Amino acid sequence: MQEPLSTTVQRDTATSDDTGISRDELKAAFSLGGIFGLRMLGLFMILPVFTLYAEKLQGNTHLLAGIAIGAYGLTQAVLQIPFGMLSDRIGRKPVIIGGLLIFALGSIIAASADSIYGVIAGRAMQGMGAIAAAVTALLADLTRERHRTKAMAIFGGAIGMSFTLALVLGPVLNNHIGVPGIFWLTAGLAIAAIAVTRFVVPQPRESHFHRDVEPIPALFGRVLRNRDLLRLDFGILSLHLLITASFVTLPLVLRDTVGMAAAQHWQLYLPVLLLSVATSLPFVYLADKRQQSKPLFLLAIGLIGLAELGLAGFHDSLWQITPLLFLFFSAFNLLEALLPALVSRTAPQGSRGTAMGVYNSSQFLGAFLGGAIGGAVFGRYGAGGVFAGGATLAFLWLAVAAGMKVPARRG
Repeated sequence: MQEPLSTTVQRDTATSDDTGISRDELKAAFSLGGIFGLRMLGLFMILPVFTLYAEKLQGNTHLLAGIAIGAYGLTQAVLQIPFGMLSDRIGRKPVIIGGLLIFALGSIIAASADSIYGVIAGRAMQGMGAIAAAVTALLADLTRERHRTKAMAIFGGAIGMSFTLALVLGPVLNNHIGVPGIFWLTAGLAIAAIAVTRFVVPQPRESHFHRDVEPIPALFGRVLRNRDLLRLDFGILSLHLLITASFVTLPLVLRDTVGMAAAQHWQLYLPVLLLSVATSLPFVYLADKRQQSKPLFLLAIGLIGLAELGLAGFHDSLWQITPLLFLFFSAFNLLEALLPALVSRTAPQGSRGTAMGVYNSSQFLGAFLGGAIGGAVFGRYGAGGVFAGGATLAFLWLAVAAGMKVPARRG
């Protein structure tokens, strides 16, 4: 089926010579990575502190606190593909700036709320500023195809760094400015990101549709009928359900069971995250260079399940929690690196952008489900129930992933 004229691919805007990645391409990768990283930093900083703060809000329950944490994921899952398509028609930067303004407004609503429902509304509006697809499309406009993988790696690294920083900064900032202050700071970061978009990110000579990063509506059926892609979509949904549900629970466990003050939680997260990143990097290399993606992928899923199972039975002290968190995050980091690479390799020829669009929506949906389900289970069965449920999901995922066929790496 022919694509709409306004989104037809002609050629990459940059020349296709044999030179290395250019200064302008690096500038585009770092500036756009910074924009999206600032946005994700704002979303993630409340993750390790919100359930403690929610106890002060009118109408709060564990379920509603979980929904507040994950609400952005539902609206982001629904809107990120339409916003990407809109950017094909009206331009990348207008969509990115508009999305950041919506995100800033949602942050202000959440900062000003005195009830859990107000925070849920604010978090949902944060997700409505769904700029992921527009940002990656702009990055594609500004990079040559031969260097796009390098640019995307820089972009992805900025997002990963924002997650690590958020888990450490959240408890520290909460101690000084509180959760409302974090929401106000998040609004300020969004405004700063608008300035970066306007004045730092290069303006492409022209914008084109890029099959490798953007979805094609006519190919959704083909992608959704591919069993191996569905296995990977279920995987990223499960992974982000698990991480969100865990952080609905973990701050309460550290305060109420372990007796660790909220302001000190970063002292656990920082060494665990740094060590887990260092541990996972050699395995990422093995998966890429030694063609060991599937065995390492299955091993990481199994380790996630074992970590959750361990936390279900042993979460009474830091000596129990710390090694299990290290195991969880080491596997989590490896899976975050492997999953998008496997989607890219598994997607049928010409449909990688469509496959990645569905994959990204599954990720955001997983964050929403993790908040809602994690809150509901914690309210009824406590922390042990959440971690036991997480282990069950991880082992189900392992069974689903075991039948996956992994194609050879494309050149």
